[in-house]
Amino acid sequence: MTTSPRRTTPPPGNVRWTLLGVMLAMLLGMLDNNIVGTAMPTVVRDLGGLEHIAWVVTAYTLATAVSTPVWGKLGDLYHRERVFLASIVIFLLASLLAGAAHSMTQLIGFRALQGIGAGGLAAGGFALVGTLVPPRERGRYQGMTASVMALGVVGGPLVGGLVTGHLGWRWAFYVNLPLGIVALVWIQLMLRLPEPAPKSRPRIDWAGIAVLGATIGAAVLAATWAGTTYAWTSWRILALGAVTVLGTAVFTVVERRVPEPLLPPRVFTGHRNFPLAIGLLVAVGVVMFGCALYLPLFQQTVQGATATSSGLLLLPMMIPVVITSNIAGKVMSRTGRYKVFPVLGTLLLTAGTLALATMDTGTSRLAAGCGMALVGLGLGFTMQMATTLAQNSVELRDMGAAMAATNLFRTLGGSVGVAVFGSLFTRAVPDTATGEAYRHAVAHGTQHIFLATAGVCAVAFVLALLVKEVPLRGGPGAVKRDQPVTRLATESPADR
Repeated sequence: MTTSPRRTTPPPGNVRWTLLGVMLAMLLGMLDNNIVGTAMPTVVRDLGGLEHIAWVVTAYTLATAVSTPVWGKLGDLYHRERVFLASIVIFLLASLLAGAAHSMTQLIGFRALQGIGAGGLAAGGFALVGTLVPPRERGRYQGMTASVMALGVVGGPLVGGLVTGHLGWRWAFYVNLPLGIVALVWIQLMLRLPEPAPKSRPRIDWAGIAVLGATIGAAVLAATWAGTTYAWTSWRILALGAVTVLGTAVFTVVERRVPEPLLPPRVFTGHRNFPLAIGLLVAVGVVMFGCALYLPLFQQTVQGATATSSGLLLLPMMIPVVITSNIAGKVMSRTGRYKVFPVLGTLLLTAGTLALATMDTGTSRLAAGCGMALVGLGLGFTMQMATTLAQNSVELRDMGAAMAATNLFRTLGGSVGVAVFGSLFTRAVPDTATGEAYRHAVAHGTQHIFLATAGVCAVAFVLALLVKEVPLRGGPGAVKRDQPVTRLATESPADR
């Protein structure tokens, strides 16, 4: 493969249009869980199987977590564009099948297939962003990613409520089809990556896939069941924890011995910024999962908000995410400096979650909104910068595996966080609590959750201080590493 000269000017304007197609595909996975969550009460009334309802979410989450690193490595080994398109097709086929399900068992199976496709959407989407745009120039496009994530969090419950109420629960899955088809055609027409250089037949790391799949499965199930289905000290949770620890050790040994490791050790050891970025993204996952689950619950139960507006309740947090992501991205692209943003972001996250930890039955919506705004500012400064930090720490050949790792650890961090939160909340809110006592118990449980979140954010602040600011690839003084090469369908020779 030949490489283009190092680009010191902004990428061509049509990159933005190409990225829009990639973002549309990523939006599918971000919207899906929120839409389906809103539709689940109707699904249960139609299909029955209330005792299996948790598996509709667990099957999706588990399949996504297990498949994400596999998709990332496939993108590195084969043609990244084609692998991404394949994940979209699988996701759309599974959406069609899930919408046509006639039993809870069928729905769970098709949700698992959806999760496999979603793993490719997450890993492939961020890897394509890393391939299309050098880190120095990536800040110009951070607002797009932040806007998509905000739309997924806020728009999911709203879309889910509308389509379920007017068209039926099956359209909670069918709604993916028009958006996915547009993304599929858009990417097919607009995105043209160079053909990979001819090489010998890639060796698939089957041992790594098997070990990592078992390890991630045990970790996700332990996080899902601990403190709710089973006690933290039950033999089932302890056994799953042991499998997770043992599997991690075995996976590390396997990856050091195979020729094409699923998650190359060099990704984690090549530069200290990569594991630091992973730590920051784990904190982001904990904050986002905690806020998305417990802020609407607090505002509905304690402050009397309606469930139908649950998505809008997060706007005070999500609007600052979009604004600060744009500001930080433009400053980073102009100056090449970026360490200040995760440092400031984690500081704001700590302050915001501490503010949310003070909420009680007398807290006004304005006061709660101010705490949410602080969290939003912190997320905007931290989330995309941590991803850029990870992308700048690896070579292009490992971009898929690296982005798969970041998404995997963010998901696992959020899952473990939710498990801990659920345990804290259950202890604070007894089943016998009713009326005013229940409102006070929910407020008390919410305080515990955000106090624990503040502790995680404080640790992330320390990690941000340890980040080493190195020149971003694609700008003056960029480090001499392999450069992203793109060939867009609409580029002219002068653009290249």
